[in-house]
Amino acid sequence: MLNRTLLLAALLAAPLALPASAEAKPKADRTIAAVDTDSDGTIDIAEVKAAAAAVFDKLEKDADGTLDAKELKGRLSRQQLMKADPDNDGTLTKDEYVALAESLFKAADPDNDGTLDAKEMKSPAGKTLARLLK
Repeated sequence: MLNRTLLLAALLAAPLALPASAEAKPKADRTIAAVDTDSDGTIDIAEVKAAAAAVFDKLEKDADGTLDAKELKGRLSRQQLMKADPDNDGTLTKDEYVALAESLFKAADPDNDGTLDAKEMKSPAGKTLARLLK
């Protein structure tokens, strides 16, 4: 009876010992997995540009060709939006959004190897890039 009780307790506790895959993955790993189309464990600039363009299309609801602060849904602070908005109209075009993603990619790639790994995605620029690409 004791063996059965121990076995039952072990079976019930086993799921608690294993992390849930989506929840256990750090945000950087989830971003890489979502953007890494060639499955090499890193993201490159082409993958980032493609993902940024796709996110822009998903967020752009009013068909005016731009994203305003409301459409950006907290992906950028007001200050970041102003800095990324070269024409100072309070919105980002698709080209501006993709250029911002490219700029953040470069800032998050201090070794200039043309790819971002999970460690680089944890930098301030990498974290902002992750918010842009979600």
